[in-house]
Amino acid sequence: MTGPTPLLGEGVLSPEALRAANINPVTGLATDYLNHFNEVMMLMEMLPDMPDCAEDVLDWAPADYTEHFTNSGFKDKELAVLAYRAAPRHVRADLVTVVLQIEAEVERAQDMLRGEADASACHAVAGLATECIKPLIAAASGAIHGQVESVDDFDDENVQAGVDALFD
Repeated sequence: MTGPTPLLGEGVLSPEALRAANINPVTGLATDYLNHFNEVMMLMEMLPDMPDCAEDVLDWAPADYTEHFTNSGFKDKELAVLAYRAAPRHVRADLVTVVLQIEAEVERAQDMLRGEADASACHAVAGLATECIKPLIAAASGAIHGQVESVDDFDDENVQAGVDALFD
């Protein structure tokens, strides 16, 4: 779509259209984006029982919101991208801030698995998934639903990176 981005709540971004597409009508964000992170988290949690999943964890790569939907099979992916662009800047910044933290934790897990993914590394990565990544995905879900914790909960570097990402 060319031209100015429509406003949330109007026209193609009406609350009814967004709800029908599983997009939050207030924030303009869709929880389908979290599937990208849930997948790697589940692989990480399975490592102690299935160490061959390490290769899949190592193959995982970050994808921003727009990239995820552009490459997904999500039925209303164009609407999801349009709604994201119309979302309030602070809402997008909240989500990006948490996503950067998730990506940093996954990268840390990948570093632990490089070389030899022994039983100790597999257990450590599974623990990281459960103790760090799962709560961050819950925080990202909160951002998508407009329920963000205090900004004090985020580290300063990732907050700034989230803000910077909005201007790229």
